[in-house]
Amino acid sequence: MCLIVVGWRVDPDYPLVVAANRDEFYARPTAALARWPDAPQVIGGLDLQAGGTWLGISESGRFAAVTNVREPGMAQGPKSRGALTRSFLTGTLAAGDYASQIDGTQYSGFNLLLGDGETLVYCSNRDGPPRPLAPGIYGLSNHLLDSPWPKLLAARQRFAEALPRLPDQSAFFDLLADQTIVADENLPRTGVPIEWERLLSAIFVKSENYGTRASTVLMQAADGEITVHENSFGPHGQPLQSSLISTSA
Repeated sequence: MCLIVVGWRVDPDYPLVVAANRDEFYARPTAALARWPDAPQVIGGLDLQAGGTWLGISESGRFAAVTNVREPGMAQGPKSRGALTRSFLTGTLAAGDYASQIDGTQYSGFNLLLGDGETLVYCSNRDGPPRPLAPGIYGLSNHLLDSPWPKLLAARQRFAEALPRLPDQSAFFDLLADQTIVADENLPRTGVPIEWERLLSAIFVKSENYGTRASTVLMQAADGEITVHENSFGPHGQPLQSSLISTSA
């Protein structure tokens, strides 16, 4: 489970701003934020189990991020959702063209954000055809785009309040670190046990075996300069390392 908030062409100095948490089992092998060894133009973490990524950006401004759709009991698709981001980041197709050629039947439920510098596209194999997004602030967790889950509404509000403080990133990391558990009467009902609904209702998730593995703030400036800052975590939210990569305009 994950959370992504995106500001698309809201701030004139930073047309793309992203604050995201990647939630995953701590046992799943992962490489922290870096330039990819086989594609050094791409900056992002790597899922070492399936070879893809949850979020990344290239020096040319190609951006991709994916979340899964929470649908317990559904059969798993034969292909990894992380391959969707990897192939876009290393490819050349425009965002809309890439989204339109995806065979959604090959994947478990996904939400995908794709940016090529000109267009930001949302697509999902649970929510109709791909569509370009107008300038604005968007939130994505493990249902559909802008689903009114309490943590997503809170994250979008705090993201909007943090934008005027750029290039200071501290307010974005503060919102990503929020461990507030939503009251039971306000929890979404997604088919998982109530204990999991409570755990996953926080923006920053932590437990012994599962939780927020990475908190990432990504900024692309109007002149093309890219900055990606990631903090990674272990069991019970223990801080592990901080990584920062910037490109020249």
